Amino acid sequence: MRPTGIWFSSYAAEARILETRRARAWLGLLSAGLVCLPLLTGPWLLGEMTNLFITMIAVCGLYVTVGMAGQINIAQSAFVGVGAFTAAKLSGLGAPIWAVIPAAALITGAVSVLFALPAARVKGFYLALTTLAAQVMFPIVILALPMSWLGGLVGLPVSPPSLFGIGLGTPSGLYFLGLAFAVLAVWTTYNLPRSRVGRAFRAVHDNDSVAGVMGIPVTRIKIAAFFAGALYAGVAGAILAYLLQFVTVSSFTLFASVWYLGMLIVGGLHSPLGPVLGVIFVTLVQEGLHSAGNAILQSGSGLGGGEVFAASSVVLGLCILAALIFEPRGLAHLWTQTMTAFRLWPFPRN
Repeated sequence: MRPTGIWFSSYAAEARILETRRARAWLGLLSAGLVCLPLLTGPWLLGEMTNLFITMIAVCGLYVTVGMAGQINIAQSAFVGVGAFTAAKLSGLGAPIWAVIPAAALITGAVSVLFALPAARVKGFYLALTTLAAQVMFPIVILALPMSWLGGLVGLPVSPPSLFGIGLGTPSGLYFLGLAFAVLAVWTTYNLPRSRVGRAFRAVHDNDSVAGVMGIPVTRIKIAAFFAGALYAGVAGAILAYLLQFVTVSSFTLFASVWYLGMLIVGGLHSPLGPVLGVIFVTLVQEGLHSAGNAILQSGSGLGGGEVFAASSVVLGLCILAALIFEPRGLAHLWTQTMTAFRLWPFPRN
């Protein structure tokens, strides 16, 4: 619902994501704040923000596959791992970063197609099992390959990135690298539903039988949804490899895939704003619980690190469950309601 006084003289103006000057001004202030952040803070916060950007890219890809096309994916962490190992291998061969990241995205997309082919013919629970098989197979394949290929159990080191002679291995360099690709991921996530492929994703999500009758190649669209979501995961994995500087299979677990899906559900499955809000909310809760856990360990309470970690995981799960109970449509819906009420105030919405 738009308040009185907002009108459009062209279709392009009406199709804008940010409809008002005030919204564009707030976005400009946010962008300026993110760009200036390295000048105002230290390496720890920059590392946390870089990790948040990487997670946001991966969850944006999950939104394309799950939120738009309705294809359940419990293997996003494995696809991130494929991108990370690809980046580690190519960087070790001396490939530049402008070639490593696109190659990691394309190779991850190609790997996802191998699992999308059987998944394109199943739904629901069976589709979840198919993607779960991809997550389970990922460490098995890595460990079964010769150690000279992908490092086996030891893993692979990652060479520091550089672009046109400028080193990006510093905290600020990695921060700007993650920020640039996170902005690109969010921008494409917002604009993909407006495209022909995005509308086909939506049609398959709503009813694939009707979509097939309408002439949409359902099987091809489902495979394309997995491929598109894996492209995001490959980019996220490549940047994560540069951030970690060493890649092992233990960093890409089923637990991480479940959290990716939980972030998307909390943020909102059916809005491109969902990945952004979900990642920010869950990351803030995680950091708060980690700080509380460290304080408990240092207080001499007698609790072990394993007990504190288990308790923090339970509390985090309860927070996510509470968010789903009180706002089942996600934080994106709550944000939309709040902004609508703010723009219409003091007039009622009904």
